Amino acid sequence: MSASGLSRWGLWRGRAMSRRVLEPRSPGKRWLVAGLGNHGLPGTRHSVGMAVLGQLARRLGVAESWARDQRCTADLALAPLGDAQLVLLRPRRLMNANGRSVAQAAELFGLTAEEVYLVHDELDKPLGKLALKLGGSARGHNGVRSCISCLNSSAMPRLRVGIGRPTHPSAVKAHVLGCFSPEEQELLPPLLDRAADLLLDHIRARSQGASPGP
Repeated sequence: MSASGLSRWGLWRGRAMSRRVLEPRSPGKRWLVAGLGNHGLPGTRHSVGMAVLGQLARRLGVAESWARDQRCTADLALAPLGDAQLVLLRPRRLMNANGRSVAQAAELFGLTAEEVYLVHDELDKPLGKLALKLGGSARGHNGVRSCISCLNSSAMPRLRVGIGRPTHPSAVKAHVLGCFSPEEQELLPPLLDRAADLLLDHIRARSQGASPGP
């Protein structure tokens, strides 16, 4: 195939992937769920939000449906949830710039900050602990800070996934950017399952008009 032919094929493929990401539209609510992390560094504690998104995609049967979307520099997958639709997002940027991908996707799908869920690591909770927080400050998390800045709002619900804080402050950076130990990895499968359960239950309740607690 000629260079021009390859170029046309690449353009067609990109447009086809964009159509596949955007269609079909469910009749009910649409929610964006973003797993924060460092693109290219899977398996680290800082990217545990992306691991939760992987489990969520498997649970919803769309693990093979991830498609790169250049408009928001992210991998996207659509999944039905009853009458609602979830837009699963994994930014293809470093943590400090995750907010750009999240805000671009929110604009693309016509969503407000309240319709965007953030899933991220939490130093101040031990591994195995989960907490759903409804808005508020970034609490020192650079990925959340980026999202607040780019969305110009702090209203996003967040699922905080505990990774534990090391005793010495000087060890925090290495801890966050490091991979889970073998012992910690044994705790991950049930943790990811519970994280997916918590997210899905909360989104289902909001989609049905209920007011779930944090």
